[in-house]
Amino acid sequence: EKTWTFCGTPEYVAPEIILNRGHDFAVDFWSIGILLYELLTGVPPFQSTDPLKTYNIILRGFDAIGFDEKIFSKYAINFIRRLCRENPSERLGVQKNGFLDIKRHKWFAGYDWVALAKRAIKPPFVPNLEGPTDTRYFDAASQELSMRTDCEPELNEDERQKEANWDKDF
Repeated sequence: EKTWTFCGTPEYVAPEIILNRGHDFAVDFWSIGILLYELLTGVPPFQSTDPLKTYNIILRGFDAIGFDEKIFSKYAINFIRRLCRENPSERLGVQKNGFLDIKRHKWFAGYDWVALAKRAIKPPFVPNLEGPTDTRYFDAASQELSMRTDCEPELNEDERQKEANWDKDF
């Protein structure tokens, strides 16, 4: 089943969405590839301050931007390229073997999928927190962000009831 809804974070939108060709779950594998790229570099592969420019960059593909081999192993490059194939039916995870193809990819060589399923893998780092507001493990840039305090005021009970029934005439 395909859908033609245009939605998503611009940097993560798959080509078939941009081109309005209809899309299915294959867009999720595209997004996983984009997320992996961002996790390894700190920035998404396709970006601009203008979403329309971002979409144009996406349509040019990874060949237009390349991979820094100082950051990416050959297996990471292959894995991302296969997740982000322009043709959705050629993407890793979409073909006959489904997710098994992802699990068998060389980038995951030695990964214990059984231990993952059993939740038996120890995290490589467990922060030692002093409480729920302890932010010492966040970088300075994220600590500079402040929480919004200009949110809508609390509604009294009458206003809450009025808001709760906004759809009664549908």
